[in-house]
Amino acid sequence: MTWAETVARQADADGRQVFRSPVATLIWWVWVVFAVANLIDLAVQGRDRISVIAACTLFVITGIVYATAWRPRILAGDDGLTIVNPVREHQIGWPAVVGFDSTELLRVRCLWTADDGTESDMKAFYAWAAHSSRRRRLAEEMRSQRRSRGGSARGARMGGFGTPPQVDAPPPAPLGMDVDVVVATLTERAEQGKSDAAAVRAFPPVSSWYWPAIAAIVVPVVALLIAIWA
Repeated sequence: MTWAETVARQADADGRQVFRSPVATLIWWVWVVFAVANLIDLAVQGRDRISVIAACTLFVITGIVYATAWRPRILAGDDGLTIVNPVREHQIGWPAVVGFDSTELLRVRCLWTADDGTESDMKAFYAWAAHSSRRRRLAEEMRSQRRSRGGSARGARMGGFGTPPQVDAPPPAPLGMDVDVVVATLTERAEQGKSDAAAVRAFPPVSSWYWPAIAAIVVPVVALLIAIWA
């Protein structure tokens, strides 16, 4: 397991497996150090309106980085999955999970049973914490196409007339954590969760807004506007 995967796959206080991008976490802490250093400098030397505007701007950016870099994560527990996005959270029981896809953002496909016994339409929930590299996916598609060409492709890879053989290089790993690893791990946990709760009805996922994250962005923006126009 690589360093990135080790950092990305942790456990929280409730024992749930945590998937989060170590790169995003690093960005958050680097920004915190930068913002604190600048706020201290403004507090010591700043005495004018420009300093107030600069401080408010730092708080606005801090709120955005907090929501988009620090918050996103995926929590996998015994009962189900929790997707933590910048300002939204989705709680999904394992019986409702149909599958996972490594699209631009990790996609969780769900079906559940309504109170009247009817099955819902397929619905997808996206997790900001797991990004799939477009370059990596294009490289994998090209590799798959080359394999399907058959004999001509095999001949081209072996080379001819003194041409060195062509070797397919593995696609570059995305920054942070490998989405394919996340998909495989969550698929295994979903299958285990479904077997443990075979008699449990698939309930609809519960989605909610995370108001502290919204306030962390909105309040500094309002303060910045007041500082500019006051």
